[in-house]
Amino acid sequence: MFDALSERLQTIFRTLRGHGHLTESEIRDGLREIRMALLEADVHLKVVKDLTEAVRQKASSDEILKSLTPGQQVIKLVRDEMVAILAQGGEATLRWAGRPPSVILMAGLQGSGKTTTGAKLARLLKSQGRSPLLAAADVRRPAAIDQLKVLGAQIGVPVISGAPGSGALEVVDRALREARQVGRDPVIVDTAGRLHIDEELMTELERLKEALAPVEILYVADAMTGQDAVRSASTFHARLGLTGVILSKADGDARGGAALSLRHVTGVPIKFIGTGEHIENLEAFHAERMVSRILGMGDVIGLIEKAESVASVEEAAHLARRLKKSEFTFEDLAAQLDKVSKMGSLRQILEMLPGAGALKDMPVDETEIARTRAIIGSMTIHERRNPEVIDGGRRLRIARGSGTTVNDINRLLKQFKQMRKMMKAFGRGGGNIRLPGPLGGARSFRR
Repeated sequence: MFDALSERLQTIFRTLRGHGHLTESEIRDGLREIRMALLEADVHLKVVKDLTEAVRQKASSDEILKSLTPGQQVIKLVRDEMVAILAQGGEATLRWAGRPPSVILMAGLQGSGKTTTGAKLARLLKSQGRSPLLAAADVRRPAAIDQLKVLGAQIGVPVISGAPGSGALEVVDRALREARQVGRDPVIVDTAGRLHIDEELMTELERLKEALAPVEILYVADAMTGQDAVRSASTFHARLGLTGVILSKADGDARGGAALSLRHVTGVPIKFIGTGEHIENLEAFHAERMVSRILGMGDVIGLIEKAESVASVEEAAHLARRLKKSEFTFEDLAAQLDKVSKMGSLRQILEMLPGAGALKDMPVDETEIARTRAIIGSMTIHERRNPEVIDGGRRLRIARGSGTTVNDINRLLKQFKQMRKMMKAFGRGGGNIRLPGPLGGARSFRR
């Protein structure tokens, strides 16, 4: 996420840390580099000026210049100003109607990921104990309606759509009646989009707003479009009065400018951020965590929350008991790989670790997990639980079934044997432990 900006800023920060003391000239040079990095990342000019001027004024004080760690102090100032820009008015949360159902109107241009994001939001709210209902009000695009139905079925959330020829108002009216009758809350409305803003689109959205009185009007902004996202959000806000922004596709080759500019330029808070293609990849936006990721400082709290979202305490305790008894099987390994996949890509997970910048050149083979899962899926239940029975003939069959080679099977069996040996030592309280495995390479640590 925001790799180019993060790498550039970390290089500048290393230079600042290298000075035993800083002069005003060195601070000025450092801020010039920061200004260029932000502009190249497509951050709005006004945001860049405000941020660097605020840092310059505070960094020029005697307290900073005479500090024993002036470079660190300047970095902290940059971090604090970036957080202030992204968190104006505090952390943004969803609002709820005093009388259910609460209506959440999703708006955005075609191609921004609006339909998928609406389903992601429904899944997230369902996981928090809500009973959402989706309304397919993009009546001009049958593909969008079909897509929402597929996603709704996937997450177990009902989708209300209209008969052929129905208008958007008819669809949302039916959705509201359904929600009231069965006690669904909130109603998430997927609206029409266009490749560009036009009067017809805005008029339809204004009519929906008037009819629904939504508690939230969330604009889905494609992070990869940079300042175009900021300009579009400003136009939508002027006509509709947006209550929040969801930044989609932030896992792509985004330069970061939209995230840093949207809040400051539009005054509309970023409430959620899409971090991947999977339906689980939507998370609440936290300014401090986002800035820490951009600056390469990691996001340990976010990583813990991701882990907790895919594994319960009971599941973790059950696995710990099996490890202690050396009962770890290929079935257990497959279950853990599934959980890792739900947390996001390995690169995303690494980015959430402190000092992630040092890991940027570490080879990460994302296909290795898929290959391992395919191999395990081609085993019989007996083979998964008793890998020692996998002889030459079985290895050939598994390789053919998984589309891999016998060498791949041999390598996985060897890694699994080492893993079991390591876990047995771990259960006895062993010392140095070397972790082999299908996630690529091996790491050592000491208990």
